[in-house]
Amino acid sequence: MHQVTSKAQGSSEAQSSTTSSEGAQARLEAYGLLAGLLRSAPSAEILSLLSHSGQSSAQARRPTDLQSAWQGLAEAASRANPDALEAEHHNLFIGLGRGELLPYGSYYLTGFLMDKPLAALRDELARLGIQRADGVSEPEDHAAALCETMALLADPEHGIPLAGQKEFFSAYVGAWMPKFFGDLQGAKNADFYVSVGRLGEAFMEFERVWLSLPE
Repeated sequence: MHQVTSKAQGSSEAQSSTTSSEGAQARLEAYGLLAGLLRSAPSAEILSLLSHSGQSSAQARRPTDLQSAWQGLAEAASRANPDALEAEHHNLFIGLGRGELLPYGSYYLTGFLMDKPLAALRDELARLGIQRADGVSEPEDHAAALCETMALLADPEHGIPLAGQKEFFSAYVGAWMPKFFGDLQGAKNADFYVSVGRLGEAFMEFERVWLSLPE
């Protein structure tokens, strides 16, 4: 279930360079996974799928940081208990009043919730034709919502060209989310989510490089 829905339609010509790319598909899957894990604790079914996701990385002779992070997440998923993950997710992101971490862009960029970066983000989302789904209370600068938004923008059929993705990523994702994923790795309540933080940090670097490539 996505927090955001899109009315934007990018041209097929602008997306032709990434439509058949395995890297493009991997980006969508990574953004979708991170969004889901940040929004709620994974189910037993998701954990089972994740536990097999790092097999190809484990076989690589010299795995990249991202491949190593996938392998670490797979190993953590194979050991995880769904009930314990519910408590871990609650303590990290919800808590009694607030969780250990505040996964919001405005907080990381200014130290305050619901601040100017959120207003700027909402203006940009309106320009792109993206709106928050009905019934969702979290603001648009939640880390999960931004991962969902990036997945929409990167979609080969309905997204936007790489230049636009790069601008959005730089302004609203790359400007703070690497720091957030680093904090997640060091959170006192994090166990399974340490591996999520490592994957997120490695993927943010992958994105920075990917979006720097020519169209």
